[in-house]
Amino acid sequence: MSKDQNGSVKVRDVKVGKPQAAGKKRANSIFGTMSVAHADDDEPGPGDVYHAEKVIGDGDFYTGQWADNAPHGHGKYLWTDGCMYVGEWHNGKTTGKGKFSWPSGATYEGKFKSGYMDGKGTYTGSYGDTYRGSWVMNLKHGQGNKSYANGDYYEGDWRRGLQDGHGRYQWKNGNHYIGHWKNGNMNGNGTMIWSNGNRYDGYWEDGLPKGNGTFRWADGSFYVGVWSKDPKEQNGTYYPSGSPRDNLDWDPQEVFSVDLNDCKICPCEKVSIFPSQKMQNWSAGGESLHKQSIYKKGNDGSVRPKRMSVDGRLSNYIYDSDGNVGFEGVDRKSREGSEGLGLGNLQLEDSDMKLNRPPHLRLKPVKKQGQTISKGHKNYDLMLNLQLGIRHSVGRPAPTTSLDLKASAFDPKEKVWTKFPPEGSKYTPPHQSCDFRWKDYCPVVFRTLRKLFKVDPADYMISICGNDALRELSSPGKSGSFFYLTNDDRYMIKTMKKAEVKVLLRMLPAYYNHVRAFENTLVTKFYGLHCVKLTGTAQKKVRFVIMGNLFCSEYTIHRRFDLKGSSHGRTTDKPEAEIDPNTTLKDLDLNYIFRLQKAWYQEFCRQVDRDCDFLEQERIMDYSMLVGLHFRETSISDSLSPADRTSGVQTPTGNGDVDNDTGPRLSRVDMDQLLVDPTRWASIRLGINMPTRVELTVRRSDCEAQMVGEPTGEFYEVILFFSIIDILQDYDISKKLEHAYKSFQYDPTSISAVDPKQYSKRFRDFIFRVFLEDT
Repeated sequence: MSKDQNGSVKVRDVKVGKPQAAGKKRANSIFGTMSVAHADDDEPGPGDVYHAEKVIGDGDFYTGQWADNAPHGHGKYLWTDGCMYVGEWHNGKTTGKGKFSWPSGATYEGKFKSGYMDGKGTYTGSYGDTYRGSWVMNLKHGQGNKSYANGDYYEGDWRRGLQDGHGRYQWKNGNHYIGHWKNGNMNGNGTMIWSNGNRYDGYWEDGLPKGNGTFRWADGSFYVGVWSKDPKEQNGTYYPSGSPRDNLDWDPQEVFSVDLNDCKICPCEKVSIFPSQKMQNWSAGGESLHKQSIYKKGNDGSVRPKRMSVDGRLSNYIYDSDGNVGFEGVDRKSREGSEGLGLGNLQLEDSDMKLNRPPHLRLKPVKKQGQTISKGHKNYDLMLNLQLGIRHSVGRPAPTTSLDLKASAFDPKEKVWTKFPPEGSKYTPPHQSCDFRWKDYCPVVFRTLRKLFKVDPADYMISICGNDALRELSSPGKSGSFFYLTNDDRYMIKTMKKAEVKVLLRMLPAYYNHVRAFENTLVTKFYGLHCVKLTGTAQKKVRFVIMGNLFCSEYTIHRRFDLKGSSHGRTTDKPEAEIDPNTTLKDLDLNYIFRLQKAWYQEFCRQVDRDCDFLEQERIMDYSMLVGLHFRETSISDSLSPADRTSGVQTPTGNGDVDNDTGPRLSRVDMDQLLVDPTRWASIRLGINMPTRVELTVRRSDCEAQMVGEPTGEFYEVILFFSIIDILQDYDISKKLEHAYKSFQYDPTSISAVDPKQYSKRFRDFIFRVFLEDT
């Protein structure tokens, strides 16, 4: 494929029909309605839709509707490798109804969105497999049924391309399973019925019976017990039917070795290349041809709003008398000409346009947060004490515990003190720090929580207690707590007040039950609660909790927001010039609406309701939704200093590189591959690594406390992260006094300190206004 020096596809005309200017007479066809220009119109203008036939690159061919130098409307695209798409386009991407064909004979017919198979659609594989149902970003996701080439059939829930949820699988031989699935395997409660009349009712794990279950024979005899493929764990009782044919010598392990042999799940056919991977970068001559415009011609009566965003690229938005949004000082020619956005008060450099950067966002190099705690740092000894204590707590031998904990494990008095003298002891190693005592709060509970959250003990110890030092964030939070990050960014350590420790211990039983019941909970994950007490004259106590770091990802976080739903004091206090990707912005700085796919949006709404109900019941308030954005179409060099931009692609190792203090570097191709590779979807969960879209918003000048800006129609593809944080503030006497005091000075509904019930309602109302379904 022929590309220019910027990787843009070269396009040359074969034959161009008459341009069809908007606003002139209309013509209907089987492809829909399009505008037709007067015969004397020679050149199409910006936004004009016309018929075109074009040879693209080294032989690809497109015929159909065209606008702004990209397919737009209905068209047919033929690739040189034999792939073909016929259907609807929008700004150069397959969007709407269409059909994609592979040279192998496989086809997909249905809905597309931004180049992806997305919505309702039917995929027929080259070997005869057929799937009909819902898709999200190239993967089966939602309700659907699949007929396999070998005669098997599945109907039910899908997630990330695999059976997940409730479903029914029918084998060609007549056996069938009805029940729960996870990651493509029978998992949870379900029933297997064999064609000979035998059946198993009970629990499954990774496709095999595991836990309590009953096996019944067609003659009425049955076996009840605890099932496991390990004979040592198998335990149960056989109840004969009284028939002469009872097999009293039957071994339960025969279910694994014999009965389930004919019950293998047929693997799904792999797609050789996804339609989204075939999409072109519609540029030529080194200039971007496809530039979305979110502004319209300014009319008399335009007004300048207040500053809408700390991003700095929004301060020149204006609303005209018709409600259209534009930029002050940018005339029609510069707004709608071939140069698109890069003019006027936006002050975008040429390189910005070539990089296909979101035009409103000027990104600075991303550096690792915090200061490394090295020898000589005031908290160096505290860090050593913390690492020694964690290594002792996690590495201490402990009996295997089930997830069903006794009430005594949650007793606030359930804590373990350990002395750490510098010379060492029978249970502790010698060390170079000062003499201290170490306290573990509810050790059995937090050990079980780490197991529940699938935290490997060895990895946990290496992250916190390895050879790498912790990093201290530059300034403490509003509460006065200090934050520390592990070098690999996986865990965050927060110092706590005694009152916060009491709140966590009080709510620990309910918290444990909540996170156990709801795998997709958005509330903070707690991994450990500890205390370091220095001996001697100081007698200083430092309490701290270990939490997961939401932003530990191979994607650079370009923007982060802390959202509460209140307006008083909810703007950043940093000057615009000092704002960088590590700056946490607030409610009134927010200039996006987050658009989630239907299946994700429904789960999001359910989970926010569950989490808020839990926090309200525990009398918790002042929590917030932490949101992080990675802009997919932002060039990797946006995140690098000029000296680092020529050093090539490196394997991401977290949130930065120690040597050059820059963000991870992935090429655009690598970034797309992360999304279309189904194995990558194992890391995508609600609030984690979620590919989605955001819509830019602006605020009107005549509304001082407008919480959510007006949508502009300008969308960006992002990787989205979000979580509910700061969940340890109860509505105590200090918060009640704060509410009473501030209510005299400000609107009581605008302040953060309100009753938990009112707080929960206001929080939900706001969150459900900025998180919407992507329609």
